[in-house]
Amino acid sequence: MKKIEELVAAVRRHAQRNYETGGWDYVVETYTDEEIAKVIGDPQLIASENVAIQRVADEVGPMDEVRRDIQGA
Repeated sequence: MKKIEELVAAVRRHAQRNYETGGWDYVVETYTDEEIAKVIGDPQLIASENVAIQRVADEVGPMDEVRRDIQGA
């Protein structure tokens, strides 16, 4: 079982690697570790780093879609 700090670090690494896609720039530029941890939720319920990443993706993905819509992209 991963600690919340490890899950947050994994999300941050993923966000930095994917800065240009899917709204991950929001995470890099605006999310605090505490905000990422809140989105992830209870670390005892997270089976892997991929699940933590997906939870954050589920939050920032729709924001990215709205931004792309506004930009006409």
